[in-house]
Amino acid sequence: MKTSEYISLTIDRLPKGYVFTYADFITEVNKKEAVIKALNRMVASGKIMKLAKGKYYKPETTPFGKLLPDQKQVVKDLLEENGKIIGYLTGYSIYNQLGLTTQVSNTIQIGRNQIRPSFKRERYTISFIKQKNTITKENIPLLQILDALRYIKKIPDAGIESSCRRLLNILKELTENDKSSLVRLALKYPPVTRALLGAMLEQLQQTEITQPLLKSLNPITKYKLSGISKVLITAEKWNLL
Repeated sequence: MKTSEYISLTIDRLPKGYVFTYADFITEVNKKEAVIKALNRMVASGKIMKLAKGKYYKPETTPFGKLLPDQKQVVKDLLEENGKIIGYLTGYSIYNQLGLTTQVSNTIQIGRNQIRPSFKRERYTISFIKQKNTITKENIPLLQILDALRYIKKIPDAGIESSCRRLLNILKELTENDKSSLVRLALKYPPVTRALLGAMLEQLQQTEITQPLLKSLNPITKYKLSGISKVLITAEKWNLL
């Protein structure tokens, strides 16, 4: 079978929106230059689209045009390396998913232990948030919640009060084990994040697990989050103003 035929058949089997590179074909074809030429011909014909240098995808066509892949596909090479998780979607990328805003951003934010400068990929700006905790598949949802608490002032089209109420509901639905894990992970976050989490958990009658957070804070430091006392009756205890 010719290289171009093999690639065409393989791409036909891929789901729409799946991002791939020439390396996905090399192991079986072992003809790098032929693969790249075949892929570029398919881009020219419109069968596939180019996302970035060396990255392609099979587009989904709608009455409004061709859709970009979902955000996780766009940056999957930045989330996993050799089968190991090295990053996760966070910030602007998950506020909508968490019900904190109705806006969908063109900025994809990624939490990683090792960060790099922001860059563009198609219409997206890819930026990074430093994560000090070890990242695992299990703790990613908790890290996303903590990141939302950390950047609560920056959630688009949402005030601190409404965001706080939504986050309270999210915390309320967590298991007891997840709440305890959240406290442990929060100890590597800035003081205002720890204070906000502590105040929220205490409002949810979870006082017994908040002690590590309280002990980690300077008792004379104040944290300004305008309007927070309208939502949290525990705000003053945690020096939230």
